[in-house]
Amino acid sequence: MKGIQFLVDDKGEKTAVLIDLREHGRLWEDFYDALIARSRSNEPRESLESVRKRLKQQGKLNG
Repeated sequence: MKGIQFLVDDKGEKTAVLIDLREHGRLWEDFYDALIARSRSNEPRESLESVRKRLKQQGKLNG
């Protein structure tokens, strides 16, 4: 694939990837976003309504 290079170890096993961000910047952003979402999958969740209520109480949201 153009703009993608793999680094291999002495056994020929892929160990890293080099991505040309000019060519595949959007692909990298999607990949990175997925990694962030996966890393946060076990964090506590809060409903949108709860967030809105808290922000209104703090004066950070009108309405």
